[in-house]
Amino acid sequence: MDGYAFVSKMISVDRMRVLFMYREEPDQSADSGWRFFSGTESDEYANDPDNITLNAISTVVEIDPDIQDLLDSPYGSTFERDNAGLPFTKIEL
Repeated sequence: MDGYAFVSKMISVDRMRVLFMYREEPDQSADSGWRFFSGTESDEYANDPDNITLNAISTVVEIDPDIQDLLDSPYGSTFERDNAGLPFTKIEL
């Protein structure tokens, strides 16, 4: 998948694995709609724009290849897992 995603710095900088990811309608044409989090961010941390980066999807896949098979999921999809290495579970919000 091409495009960009909003990514927590805990992933893009600290290189933690993805534990929570969701896809929403894109903000721009290059936006994939994906949002990736380590699952350990506080609400305060996640709501601070300084803690979110815009990264190529390929960069996130390099950090956590486990997300690859989920990237074609439709808008509105949400996935989580308890630990890196475990499979993701689709959740309904």
